[in-house]
Amino acid sequence: MSTITAPRVPYAATPARSSVRLTRRGRLTVFLLALAAVLAAGIFIAAGSVATEEAGTPEPTRVVMVGTGETLWGIAAELAEDGDVRSTMSEIERLNALDSAVLDAGQRLVVPVD
Repeated sequence: MSTITAPRVPYAATPARSSVRLTRRGRLTVFLLALAAVLAAGIFIAAGSVATEEAGTPEPTRVVMVGTGETLWGIAAELAEDGDVRSTMSEIERLNALDSAVLDAGQRLVVPVD
C-alpha cells in the first residue's frame, strides 16, 4: 500500500508588505498631529489648576534676627509650644525658602507666631 501526499507549498520568508507607505512629509504630519494632541491634553489638564479670586488669610508671622551661635533647632525649640521642634523647623524652612538648616549671624528669619 502506498499513501498519496499533497504537494508542499513553501511559505513566504518575508511577510506581505502593507500597501500604506508614509513619505517624509507624511511622517512629519503624523508627528506634528501627535505633538498637537499631547499639547492639547496638557493644556486641558493644566486648566483645572487655577487660583481662586478670593484672597487667602496670611499666616501670622514675625521676623527674628539670628544671633551669633544660634541654630535653627534652637530657634524652633523656643517657638514650638506643642513640643514638636521638627515640624516648627520645617515650617521655618518653608516660610524662608531655606535649602538647609545653616544660618548666618544677622540673618532675618520669618517665623510662625502661635
